[in-house]
Amino acid sequence: MSRAIHATALVIGEKALLLLGESGTGKSALAERLIAEARAEGRFARLVGDDRILLRAEGGRLLAAPHPAITGRIERRGLGIGTTEWLGAAVVALAVTIEPNPPRLPEPETETLELEGIRLPRLALRADRDLAARAHLVLGRLRD
Repeated sequence: MSRAIHATALVIGEKALLLLGESGTGKSALAERLIAEARAEGRFARLVGDDRILLRAEGGRLLAAPHPAITGRIERRGLGIGTTEWLGAAVVALAVTIEPNPPRLPEPETETLELEGIRLPRLALRADRDLAARAHLVLGRLRD
């Protein structure tokens, strides 16, 4: 059974990312920047879903899928809701949390996040206007 959460999901190469944070923190802008930078490097990149994501655990993996009400759509701040290429489902490899004050030096116990009983590596980014400019940090973490 799937559970809907407030998040944005995308795939880069063969790895899906789940961007988690409050409304207005820049998840959609970060997703579009990640997709653009990955494609500029010659890598496959595509949105799974924006704003609401369906999660389910299956075979020890966390699967993300777009919510049927908004499949193929993404919010572009100041421009409205637009359409984009999308994937129907992906296996999540990394959770990126967007927070007001993430720890400067994370403790080992904060470097993972459990969703639907699946433990994922976690990267915490500070919510601010320059969030999309830190896409390179997320791409670097995917290469690890």
